[in-house]
Amino acid sequence: MAAEPSARTMSDNVTTDRSGFDAVIAAADYPVFVVTTRADGRQAGCLVGFTSQVSIEPPRFLVGISKTNFTFGVAMAAEHLAVHLLGREQSSLAALFGAETGDDINKFAHCKWHPGPADVPILTAAAGWFTGRILERHDLGDHVGMLIEPEAASPPPPHTDALRYNAVARLKPGHTA
Repeated sequence: MAAEPSARTMSDNVTTDRSGFDAVIAAADYPVFVVTTRADGRQAGCLVGFTSQVSIEPPRFLVGISKTNFTFGVAMAAEHLAVHLLGREQSSLAALFGAETGDDINKFAHCKWHPGPADVPILTAAAGWFTGRILERHDLGDHVGMLIEPEAASPPPPHTDALRYNAVARLKPGHTA
């Protein structure tokens, strides 16, 4: 079936620069997470948007961490990560882990947390979380993808409204991505 002459089609909107890609990603308004970890006597955490479940069976989750981020150095030495889902009302926790850097402050001194499985920091206020063993690391450009195997979890309450990218897009990162 052909489109009517006056009907606008998706192909009318094609761009060859990055703006079209950026617009598609922004429109998705994906959930953001806080990742925490511990290694060599240091603990770290950061706000991440580059995440995805990449396998159902066996369960696998991919987290992208910026190479310029303080958390990156700790995560490269770590064996486990914790991935925290934030609720829409937890923008202050997102700001702490997204707009501050562990180079300058101890983020964990500014929030409630406890040691979790594999001794990784668990943020008490998170809507839900899971921990997992890092199986592989992949260079993805300016980020490294860490493939994790979920091992333990605390699920969010039913009908949790997750904090999403558009709610935190104006945060100035503690480090450039």
